[in-house]
Amino acid sequence: MSFTIFLTMFSFALVMSISPGPVNMMIITSSINNGFARTFSFISGATIGFILLLICIGLGLSKIINTYPDILLYVEIFGFSFIIYLGIKILSSKPSLEVNKNDKINLRFHEGFLLQWLNPKAWIACISVVSMYSSSELFTIFVIIYFFVCYLSLSFWGVLGSKVTRFFDTDFKLRVLNIIMGLILIFCAISIIFVNIF
Repeated sequence: MSFTIFLTMFSFALVMSISPGPVNMMIITSSINNGFARTFSFISGATIGFILLLICIGLGLSKIINTYPDILLYVEIFGFSFIIYLGIKILSSKPSLEVNKNDKINLRFHEGFLLQWLNPKAWIACISVVSMYSSSELFTIFVIIYFFVCYLSLSFWGVLGSKVTRFFDTDFKLRVLNIIMGLILIFCAISIIFVNIF
């Protein structure tokens, strides 16, 4: 494999992983509220979820999608609903700086995993990769590269969130942040549907 192909794979993986989207917004919000350590399971779920989606599409799910393109419409509808649900979950949370409170946003592995499977951006990225790297050798290399790049990129958002925590030093500031981030997620969901309808 040439360095140019490696660089192309790495760049694609980095842009798709680190660019702002619903997953990254959830990570930074959770990390600000709970710290990086409590957000890491969500990061792991999102990374592993994407990689398994990529592998499934590479193993033939893309042929089913080409035969039945309406599948992507259902993914968009379920994805829209799930992102709205997560936006409302953040929007309605009652954050507290007290450690013993249980009202903080608590994102789990399965939510990160599921979010990737219901994220139209993830499906489009996976389908693009499968069409670009059709040889099994290149596809396998890309999956490995993407795994590490995705983990590092999503972890970057988690660390960033934990570092800016000092700016959110009151319950009120955390509440305002959660309202803003919840509204951004809801807006992301609405824009996904709007773009695909019009």
